[in-house]
Amino acid sequence: MKAKKWILAKQFSGQAKDENFGLVEFDLPDELQPNEVLCQALYLSVDPYMRLFPNAEGNPMIGEQLAEVIKTKNGEYPIGSLVLANVGWQSHFISKGDNLTPIRFDIGSTPLSYTLGILGMPGATAYFGLKRCEPKPNEILCVTAAAGAVGSVVGQLAKNQGLKVIGFVGSEDKLKWCKDELGFDHVFNYKNTNFSEALSKVAPDGVDIYFDNTGGDYYHTIINKHMKKYGRILVCGSIQNYNDIETKKYDATNISILMKELSVYGFMVYSYYEKWPQAFTEMNKLIQEKKLKVKEQIYTGFDNMKEAFLGLFKGENTGKAVVKAVNVQTNYP
Repeated sequence: MKAKKWILAKQFSGQAKDENFGLVEFDLPDELQPNEVLCQALYLSVDPYMRLFPNAEGNPMIGEQLAEVIKTKNGEYPIGSLVLANVGWQSHFISKGDNLTPIRFDIGSTPLSYTLGILGMPGATAYFGLKRCEPKPNEILCVTAAAGAVGSVVGQLAKNQGLKVIGFVGSEDKLKWCKDELGFDHVFNYKNTNFSEALSKVAPDGVDIYFDNTGGDYYHTIINKHMKKYGRILVCGSIQNYNDIETKKYDATNISILMKELSVYGFMVYSYYEKWPQAFTEMNKLIQEKKLKVKEQIYTGFDNMKEAFLGLFKGENTGKAVVKAVNVQTNYP
């Protein structure tokens, strides 16, 4: 059968461009071998990290998808089974089951696409990243990329735990969503605001927790100017630097970390993988109770993977960006 995949056509250097991607057709065997299953993508994730990790030209772009089994010779995975797989940007793939993960919690009536967002890697990042910072009621948390897949969840979880939340976003629509719908205490559009001056105004004594999704100027300035003594910094992402061709120089932070006795945590969410189902069960309950709100940017059609990915670096997405595959035959239209 014919399938499609998006490949890394050229290594990234600076801003991601059309020339970095190639959409190609390839053949999959019509007959499965023992223990094999044929899967087709239902939803595919696009995330900034996908350009960060090493990949060889010609290989599929890396990434996770939610897929359904459409043909099987594996008793563990009957036709219609839903599986999560880190197989990259492929419309179809064959597996022996060793790289497939069933949904590990009761999703109930929650949309299936959430397994790639708030009930997937980004949601786990928000949940365990915030927990790593040991938040306490009445503390002040600052989060960058506050309307994104991770930041929007971090802010809501923090509010649910009694913290004051300050967020930075990249558009007026995102500002309105975070402020009016998610209930963040202060939200600023960094494109028309001096973020350091804004932070000084609403948190003159500093912040207790900085959840860093952007790196760059934010990371260094907030550590040097805006942290309270014994503050905690969670290094989650650095989208401000992903497109850098040359390493930029910033003011040193070591003296500020020393004098204020700050704690800086590097964070990789897969270190908590075995605990994900517990987090998703808890967050799914909050979703059902309308204590966690979700917004998705859904692109329709596998051919739009590139457009969805490039949009991440243009600030197009509010919440989680996902691509919905359009399949002729599916149990999950």
